[in-house]
This record gives sequence, C-alpha cells and structure tokens, in this order.
Amino acid sequence: MSSQPATPEARAERRAHYLTGLVWHVGAFVIINAFFWILDAVLGAGGITWAFWITLFWGFALVFHALAYVIDGTFLEQRRASEYARRERERMGRSPGAPAGSS
Repeated sequence: MSSQPATPEARAERRAHYLTGLVWHVGAFVIINAFFWILDAVLGAGGITWAFWITLFWGFALVFHALAYVIDGTFLEQRRASEYARRERERMGRSPGAPAGSS
C-alpha cells in the first residue's frame, strides 16, 4: 500500500467497484436462498428445516459485506494512521504542516 492518498477518482472507482460486488452478492443471496426455501418446503419433512440455517449464516456474511461497504474499511486504516501521525506531531511540539525534521 502506498503512502500517498489515492486520488478522488481512484477512490470513487474503487467504491463503485465494491458496490457492484455488494449488489451481485445481494442478488445471489436472494435468488439462491429463494430456491433453497422452495426446495426445502417441497422436499423437507415437516416444513422448513435446513434452508433457515443456510440463509442465517449467509445472511451474516452479507451483513459484514454491507458493513464493509458502509464503513469503507479500505481507507479507514489510512485515515486512522493520518490522525495518529497528526496527534504525534502535536505531542512532539511540531505544527501539523511542519516537515518531520523541523520543530
């Protein structure tokens, strides 16, 4: 990972790409789980049994995928590192815009 922040265009492109992946994940989740629920209802003895568990665990994975998109974890670490560096410069008595070698 480079130390230079990405351009706004690169960040927007990455975010759009990630959103596309999330939309495909949601689509696959809905279609495949609908098939599983129908299959379980038709073939299952005594109602819905195994489809619930597939939907539950896959749903957890989908929630984490959506949270990663909302939080934008790609740049979270970079933002936190910049914040910690700013605090460290302030603690050392340097102004936020000063080069590392000056006081």
